[in-house]
Order: sequence, then C-alpha cells, then structure tokens
Amino acid sequence: MATTNSHVLTLSCRNRPGIVARVATDLFLHDANIQDAQQFDDEETGRFFMRVRFDFPSPGAAPDALRQSFGEVAATFGMDWTMRACRERQRVLIMVSRFDHCLTDILYRWRMGELDMDIVGIVANYPKETYAAHEFGDIPFDYLPITKETKPDQEAAVWDIVKARGADLVILARYMQVLSDDLASKLSDRCINIHHSFLPGFKGAKPYHQAFERGVKLIGATAHYVTADLDEGPIIEQDVERISHTDAPDDLVRKGRDIERRVLSRAIAWHLDGRVLRNGSKTVVFRD
Repeated sequence: MATTNSHVLTLSCRNRPGIVARVATDLFLHDANIQDAQQFDDEETGRFFMRVRFDFPSPGAAPDALRQSFGEVAATFGMDWTMRACRERQRVLIMVSRFDHCLTDILYRWRMGELDMDIVGIVANYPKETYAAHEFGDIPFDYLPITKETKPDQEAAVWDIVKARGADLVILARYMQVLSDDLASKLSDRCINIHHSFLPGFKGAKPYHQAFERGVKLIGATAHYVTADLDEGPIIEQDVERISHTDAPDDLVRKGRDIERRVLSRAIAWHLDGRVLRNGSKTVVFRD
C-alpha cells in the first residue's frame, strides 16, 4: 500500500545483467524502502521494464539526492525513466462530444477518489447545455465547435489549453473527432482514447447496429494511446461481453457503453499510477 511518502520509479532499457541489483542498491543507499517491485524481460525486443514503489522511512532521507544519483545509474544503462511522488496528482484534461457516458463515469470515480488526479478542464465540441445533467463545479468548461474548415484553429485552441493548464494527460472520453497528426504527435504517450472493438470490421455510423445485422457474438472496447494512425495506438486495456440472438441493437449499445466506461477508467487509473510503459507499438502494463 502506498504511503504519504511513497514514490514510483519506472524504467525501460536494453536488457543486461545487473539492472535490478543497481536499482535496489541505489535505493538502499538513499534510505529508500521498496514496497512493491514488478519487472518484465521482453525476450522478443531484448528490452527490460521495471516499476518500483518505495518510500522513505527515515525522516532524514533526501528524495532529490536519490533522483540525482539515479540519473547517473540510468545513464549507465541507457534507461528511459521517471520518478515521482505519489502525492503529486497529475493534471488531466477531458475532451468529449455528444455521448457523455464515459465523462459521467470519470467524474464519478474522480469524486469518489478512485481516480487520483486533478481535472483542469473539459473541452467539448458541443455546447455546455448538452451536459445539463452534470455538475461541473469549478472545473473549467470550454466549448470549441469544429468543422473541417476550422479544425486547425480549433486544435490550436486545444493545444493552448493543454499548455496553459499544464495538462499531464488528455482523455478522449468519446470525443468523436480524429486528431490531426500534428496534435497527436504533441500529445504522444499522454493522450488516451476509447473506442468499440469492432474496428476495422464496422466503421462509420451506428457500428452496434452493423454488428447486430451480422449477428456478432462478442462486443468489446479498447483503450489505447493516441497516435497519428487512427485507432492503432499502443493498447492499454480491452474487455469483451458475450451477445446472444435475444439482444436487440439497443441492447448492444447499452452493453457497449458499460464496457467502454470500465475499460477507459482502468486505463486511466493504470496510467496515473505509473503502471503503463510504452514498448514500441505495444505497452507493458504492471497490473495490481
């Protein structure tokens, strides 16, 4: 269990002997106590991945000194790494279109403390009246309509909001617009999208109705990092549910909404907790 003094270290590098020993030794030399450690050796790519949660039982410990020292260790092994205090909540921007079921779920889990983050804004391409059932409180709301002609200006405004509010993560909570290559590149590894798992089988409008016409037996959802390749970014989480001949199109839509909500929420929680590490076109997810 994380404590008020817990930190999370994540790293990846080319696999070679001695990595775990050097990590553990550096933590020990700076009075850090390892609370949890997970690791994965990808034999296909030859890369090593690790997540360590630790705290400082000694009041005289110096996290900044550890960070500086570990930088030298990381350089020795050529690591991509991060180290942050668990108490430092990440700043999150949510983008949404007309369908608000994922937004509703995120806000509920955030208010219940399940998603440990600070929401710095909601950006929608529909007016605020669309979400009249929601109580946004002090969360800033920006209505940024978009057309094919205004897309460059709209995305420039989105990027200005991301920068101005210091957003660490952008969530596309059924934001039904395709990000440009430029914006997707700027948000690399810090933008999570959710979509149904029919792609590429049922594209376009009413995918659940298309699935019903084909008599599908499983429906699902996929949460992934956004890249320039539409809906082909590194997958974080997926889930499915069985469908029968008794299910009408509306049943598929309803069940699909439930899957999308839970898949997206899990992906967000794991990202916030430093459990998702990029592995080329895939991810390594250190689940609880």
